[in-house]
Amino acid sequence: MFAKQYKKYEKHHDDLIKDDDKASIRLNLYISKTGVASRRGADSLIEHGRIKVNGVKALLGMQITKNDVVTLDNNIIEPLEEKYYILLNKPVGIVSTTDTAISGNMITFMNFKEKIFPVGRLDKDSHGLILLTNDGSIVNKILRVENGHDKEYHVTLNKPYDDYFIETMTSGVEIYNPVAHEKQVTMPSILKPIDERTFSLTIRQGLNRQIRRMADSLGYRVESLERVRIMHLTLGDLPVGYWRYLTSDELKELNNKINH
Repeated sequence: MFAKQYKKYEKHHDDLIKDDDKASIRLNLYISKTGVASRRGADSLIEHGRIKVNGVKALLGMQITKNDVVTLDNNIIEPLEEKYYILLNKPVGIVSTTDTAISGNMITFMNFKEKIFPVGRLDKDSHGLILLTNDGSIVNKILRVENGHDKEYHVTLNKPYDDYFIETMTSGVEIYNPVAHEKQVTMPSILKPIDERTFSLTIRQGLNRQIRRMADSLGYRVESLERVRIMHLTLGDLPVGYWRYLTSDELKELNNKINH
C-alpha cells in the first residue's frame, strides 16, 4: 500500500520559504539545508565524526561560511536546489519513521521520488495531518515549544468525560515522559467539546504519546486520535492515505510564521 497524490494541488516552484541571509551559519543548520538530516540529526553526524569542513573533522556548534566545503563520509554536500513541502493525511498503521527496516515506515509508504522526512511524529495508532519535507532547516522552527505553534487534534474516548476531565486537561496533567525519564505536568491546552466522548484539543507541546498519556492519567482510554491542524495548515478535503503539495499561500504564511 502506497500513499496517493491528491492532484487538486500542484507543486509551487518558487522558493517561498526564505533562508536567513547571514555571513556565517551554524554547521548543523547548513547540513539541514542539504536535506541529509534535521539539525538534531546533523549534530549526531558531527558527533560520530562523519562530517568534515575543509577536510578537517567538524565540531559541534561551529560556524561556517559560503566558502567552506562540507563533506559527509568524504562526499561533498550542498544546499538543495529544489525543496518539497508536503501535507499527508496519515492512516492508522503507518509509522512516522524514516527507517525502512520498520514495517509500515513513512518512506516506503510515501514512495516519493526524492528523500523526504516527517516534521515531528504522529504515532502508529493515530491518523491525520503530518508535514513532510526535504528542508531540514524548518523542523526546529515548527516543533520547538518556545516558538508557540499550535497543533489541533480530534480525540474520542472510551466513555463520556466530565467537567473535572475538561478542567484538568486544560490546566495540565502529570504524565510520565519516557524521553526525559521523569514525570512532568503538561502545558495548558484548549479543549472544545464536540460530543459526550469527543473533543478538540489544541496543544503546543509534542511529548511522546502525550494526549493518550494525559487521558490515561485521568482514567480514560483514547479510542481515536486525529490531528486536524498544524499552525495554519489543515486537512481540508484531503482523503486518508493521500498527500498534496502545500499551496503558495500556505507556504507564504508558513514562511512568515517561522521566520518572523
